[in-house]
Amino acid sequence: QVQLVESGGGLVQPGGSLRLSCAASGSIFSINVMGWYRQAPGKERELVATITSGDSTNYADSVKGRFTISRDNAKNTVYLQMNSLKPEDMAVYSCKMLVVVLNRYGYQYWGQGTQVTVSS
Repeated sequence: QVQLVESGGGLVQPGGSLRLSCAASGSIFSINVMGWYRQAPGKERELVATITSGDSTNYADSVKGRFTISRDNAKNTVYLQMNSLKPEDMAVYSCKMLVVVLNRYGYQYWGQGTQVTVSS
């Protein structure tokens, strides 16, 4: 009943920038928390950043000062602005949202992921 669609991934050189987007659609009452995760081959999935409905944000230490998470509630969309990208940032980035649907139950939804490649 809720779908998340990500976009914005691709190939960039070290030091470059990308902006990821994730838009939710469906029977949504509210979205309490939006977040971005990433997983590189052979590594655990890790939290990158989260943002609450009150715009409180949290970042992994590895991306602080370089990445910015934001949300557009009118569009049910979360963004991740990634600057000064490093090869270590190469991963599949997935968005997750804690969605309250119309019957007032809360569920976690995941997008299918978008590949970010950082290489010269």
